[in-house]
Formats: sequence, C-alpha cells, structure tokens
Amino acid sequence: MNLVITCEHAGNQVPACYTHLFTKAEEVLNSHRGWDPGAVEIAKFLATEFSAPLFTCETTRLLIEPNRSLDSHQLYSEYSQKLFETEHDVILEQYYYPHRNSVEEIIGKAAKPALHLSIHTFTPELNNIIREVDIGLLFDPERKGELNFCDKLSDSLEQHLPFLNIRFNEPYKGTDDGFTTYLRTKFADEEYLGIEIEVNQKYIGTEKWEMISIALKQALVDVLYGEG
Repeated sequence: MNLVITCEHAGNQVPACYTHLFTKAEEVLNSHRGWDPGAVEIAKFLATEFSAPLFTCETTRLLIEPNRSLDSHQLYSEYSQKLFETEHDVILEQYYYPHRNSVEEIIGKAAKPALHLSIHTFTPELNNIIREVDIGLLFDPERKGELNFCDKLSDSLEQHLPFLNIRFNEPYKGTDDGFTTYLRTKFADEEYLGIEIEVNQKYIGTEKWEMISIALKQALVDVLYGEG
C-alpha cells in the first residue's frame, strides 16, 4: 500500500501582504482556530519513519481553509472573507491549489491502493463541551477498504494505548466536507483510502504525546506489514 501523509493545518503563518488583516488577532491565530498545534510533529515523525511523501500547509487556516471545498462557507474566515474576489483568487492560487493539486497528483500516480493519512489535532473543549475522545479515526464507513483498515488500526492502537479512548468518526464525521472527502470523488474505493487521524491537544507537552506518536507508528506497522 502506497502511503502519503498530509497536514492541512501545520502552521499559523500569515503572509506579509496579509498581516493587516490580523493586527488584533494574535490570540485567535495561536488558538485551535488558527492551526492544529502538534499535528505537524506527528506527521513529520510518521513520514520519516515510513519514508513517505509529506505535504503540509503552514499558512493559517484563517486566511484560507485547505481542508474545505470551494463552495464551503468555511473556506474563508471572518478575517479574509471581506477581501475582494480578485484577492480570493490570488489566495487560492498561492495557498490552496498548490497543496491540494500536489497531493491529488501524487495519489493519481501512486501504485494502488494509495493510503492517505491526513493528520490533525483538536481542542479538548469546544462550545463548553468536553470531548471524551482521545484519538479519532475519520473515514467513510461505506467504503469497505477504509472501514477494514480502521478496524485493524483501532484494534492495534487499543493494544498499544489501552488507557486512551479511540473512536471512529469523532470528534467529526469522516464524511463531512474535507480533503479526503473530495479525493474520494476522484478515486474509487479500491484505489484510495483517505483516513483523517485526529489527536486530542490536551496531551501536548506530556509524556503521553510521544507515546501516541510511537503507538501510531507501531499500529501502522502492525496493519501494513503484520499478519492482520
């Protein structure tokens, strides 16, 4: 199985020509709204361990959201929505299409099936609701390849991380608007497995954070190269 790893919310960088949009938004930029803290470290670790191609977006999602489709109301935030349409077109060409087109191209050329792991993290509390999930595996349950893969990955993760809560399609649904959802429209079940891995940010800076990264690696080894 040909592995490709991406991280759509790897950073919260603001290009110099757009700093005026975020003059009073430092706190928001540094929050979960601006990026996915910790996600790129996991993505780089896994890419290195598996010698897999890695594609990352370092620009803040508050400028443009690379994990949303073009018709999504979340494509631009309240900071960038007010720009003229011509400026939106420039942002698309510079920060949206390069990432998505590069990933789609490499998957198209890869030996099939291609396994795409999109690495994300999530805030432990949203809208005053505590999220109980620790690691979420997001996929389309109607695609047998993704379902079988996540069944095996979850079983292995539970062995390596018995103290954590691992769930399917939480804290988001794998069929919600996202990059993997788009790519499923381009590649058939037998050609493409698009899995989003979501890790709870509450473990950043703790010893469990490194344990999670190592467990994800070992679980992938178990599934990709083991008997199961």
